[in-house]
Amino acid sequence: MLKLGVLASGRGSNFQAIIDSIEAGALRAKIELLIVDKSDAYAIERAKKHSIEHLFINSKEFSSKGAFFSSIKDELIKRGVELVVLAGFMRVVKKPLIDAYTNRIINIHPALLPAFPGLHGQRQAVEYGVKISGCTVHFVDEGMDTGPVIIQAAVPVCSEDTEESLSARILMQEHRILPEAIRLYSEGRLKVEGRRVVISSPTDEGCCIINPMLG
Repeated sequence: MLKLGVLASGRGSNFQAIIDSIEAGALRAKIELLIVDKSDAYAIERAKKHSIEHLFINSKEFSSKGAFFSSIKDELIKRGVELVVLAGFMRVVKKPLIDAYTNRIINIHPALLPAFPGLHGQRQAVEYGVKISGCTVHFVDEGMDTGPVIIQAAVPVCSEDTEESLSARILMQEHRILPEAIRLYSEGRLKVEGRRVVISSPTDEGCCIINPMLG
């Protein structure tokens, strides 16, 4: 059973999606630890409800970002975590954690990368006037949402959309594809080849974009 460590900063709805997939038997994994960087993150309440160990690590207590991420790394390793999942974690991961978990950290981003990286991907999509947006699960490297793409889901952008309405529809797809990416990893079906993530058989599901409009 795959041992997960989840990092979050806020409400933790994607954290909840992982919990729900595990409890439904769709994902053979166990969340060993939730780490938050904000003491009031609602993700903590979700962890308490499901008896998941949680830990608040205050970045202000460290002399550098590197030291902060080194502390996170130590806590994850201590618990035997095999895959680190960023579920609304609002920080760029630094070298100490990346070096310890190379190609073993994944992130969910609310845009079709490489378009609209960084903060407010939904707002960027609305303001730019694109007709299709969506979300991306990718491996994490030292850049800003620049790691190899694992799986994506497309969401139409309507002419009347606001940042809030588009965000709500994208979030529904985030809750689908993040547990799916973890499942593919747990089955040993993901292989990083340069910029590409190759998904092995039995099927090629997930290697292309998921279009919820087509079912």
